[in-house]
Amino acid sequence: MGEKKAIEKQEQNKGPEKIIEVKHVKKVYRMGSERICAVDDVSFDILKGEFCCLLGTSGSGKSTLLNLMAGIEKLTSGQIVIKGKNIHKMNENNLARFRQNFLGFVFQSYNLLNSMTALENVEFPLVFKKVPLRKRKKAAKEMLVKVGLGTRLKHKPKQMSGGQQQRVGIARAFVAKPEIVFADEPTGNLDTKTTMEVMDLIKQIARDNHQTIVMVTHDKRLAGYADKIIHILDGKIQQVEILRDITKPEELGKSRDYNLEAFSEEENVIPEDAKFEEAQKLISATTEVKEET
Repeated sequence: MGEKKAIEKQEQNKGPEKIIEVKHVKKVYRMGSERICAVDDVSFDILKGEFCCLLGTSGSGKSTLLNLMAGIEKLTSGQIVIKGKNIHKMNENNLARFRQNFLGFVFQSYNLLNSMTALENVEFPLVFKKVPLRKRKKAAKEMLVKVGLGTRLKHKPKQMSGGQQQRVGIARAFVAKPEIVFADEPTGNLDTKTTMEVMDLIKQIARDNHQTIVMVTHDKRLAGYADKIIHILDGKIQQVEILRDITKPEELGKSRDYNLEAFSEEENVIPEDAKFEEAQKLISATTEVKEET
């Protein structure tokens, strides 16, 4: 019995595991004869259950970095290891399956399917996981109730406000219980009051289920929701700021007012009518931009 307790104590002392490891990652694009280094030799770790914010102005490289972490864009050099697997060594089929099983996405412009109801939109990720119809409807309904849309199950996106649409987007991202949720400017199209409501939802659901959040934002005010802020400028890490150390249970309940002036730069918006499976790709490069080989 004493040996069992000793093992349990040892496990507790280990603290949260690294769920994402970014190692010397570089991403270079070519525009004609010009080489653009969007992400320049970036390294950091994210712990399981941690809320990490990638903070920077428009053009800083933060969204490109998120795309690389999600396996959407190919890196030029370096490694990204998620759950012990180097995702850029996977083939397309295995990578797609990995995303389905472990990753969720929240988008700035919601990317809901306009022909589907709120319930059907939230069900959608479960279809790919081959969850039986009755179970997936039950799970989708429970998640919509959790985000405060229990009376909007049959409403289509155009019948809902921006805040309500983003709540559907959050429900869709979390319904399959992914271990990691990537959020790219999730409140960029919302007013201040709705922004805070949406951020509270994301953080609470993730905390309740011990899920990891990686959020991209240009808004310093939103960074205060994170446990860790990684400041990005010109493709490089300028500073890693720990707001709450999740290895210390006494700090998990702490909040910090980070209500500083927001940047005013506008971010690119993903087309709202994009298909969900295409939306998951978060592709931001234009046709004129070629990857460095």
